[in-house]
Amino acid sequence: MISPSTLPSVINRREVRDFWRTVDVSIRDLPAALLILSCSFVPAFHHHGTQLGGMPDRPFDAPAVVAIALQCLPLAVRRRWPAWCLGLASAGFAVDQLGGYHTLGGTAFAIAVLSAGAHLEHRRRLAALLFSAAYVPLAIVLSQLGTGETVVGFVTFYLAVAFVWGIGAWLRSMRAMEAERRRLVAEETRNAERARLARELHDVVTHHVTAMVVQAEAARYLTAAPDRLDETLTTVTDTGRRAITELRHLLDVLNPDHGSSAETPAVGRVRALVEQTRRAGQPVEFSEQGTPPVSAGGADLVAYRVVQEALTNALKHDHGSRISVGLRHGEGEITVEVGTDGSGGSAANPGGSGRGLAGLRDRVDALGGDFSAEPQSDGGFRVLARIPFERAT
Repeated sequence: MISPSTLPSVINRREVRDFWRTVDVSIRDLPAALLILSCSFVPAFHHHGTQLGGMPDRPFDAPAVVAIALQCLPLAVRRRWPAWCLGLASAGFAVDQLGGYHTLGGTAFAIAVLSAGAHLEHRRRLAALLFSAAYVPLAIVLSQLGTGETVVGFVTFYLAVAFVWGIGAWLRSMRAMEAERRRLVAEETRNAERARLARELHDVVTHHVTAMVVQAEAARYLTAAPDRLDETLTTVTDTGRRAITELRHLLDVLNPDHGSSAETPAVGRVRALVEQTRRAGQPVEFSEQGTPPVSAGGADLVAYRVVQEALTNALKHDHGSRISVGLRHGEGEITVEVGTDGSGGSAANPGGSGRGLAGLRDRVDALGGDFSAEPQSDGGFRVLARIPFERAT
């Protein structure tokens, strides 16, 4: 556990790390290049580098400085330009071995090979072939000038370099797999969010707009009864205001800066939903058993949406039929049952298009509940959902 006294230092280290990641990659790679470069000139490290070809040790001179610089300094661009880094480091390594300097800069050559395998994006095979082709004449010259290096030794060194390249290629593949995994996760997250928004918009807009359409259709036949016409138009206006309110609520949820003022529709609002449907000309019987929980998490919103979608489908596809809405608050679950008796006479498909019901099934399944929506033998339609939740302690 981080104590309060060490918290500032942790935050400072995190800030430094985040800042360092924003620095250009060449600047980040430069310190390692300068470190190996400086260590190569330390007398204690002279002639303690890679020895290939058996060339006798030779005192440091100007070509030794060139060899060290060619091997070490390109490491600063090992990720930005890995092919150039490998080419220059290989040339420096050749000078180093042919001159018999055997400097510590040979370590930089191995890093250049590893970086090429890990970061070279294009013409990887061509780079490998060119390196192999350049190694053959180097090995021949060293075998002619040197003293005692065998063919097995040259082959072993080549295989060691190939192994280092292979490690870099493996790192590259792991990095690509991780990037693909993150892309897929991001895509799945976006798709899930789009589906969630589609369900919310469907639930909010479809119900209220359907009620408004039904009420407006009824108003066409009430011109001879001004009082009833005024009542119907008032209901249309109230329904439109509710739609605007719920859309504002949805926009508040989408706003990253939304606060606690964005309240979730609760099961208690089902009564208002039932009353709105009654004003649209649909007879609805409502019953509620048990005591609503103080907090049911997302279960109360799902229960509200189940009733909303079922009433919307009844208005669209079975207008005029009798509807029964039942809520039962149990121990750790809410049961919702909505059914029609099919007496409206226009129920071509009382279950709706299926998109809303599919969205409800996803919502209920996400909470570990059960959902069913199916026609009945009497011509009606029944929606049943069991929605579990964890009681607040």
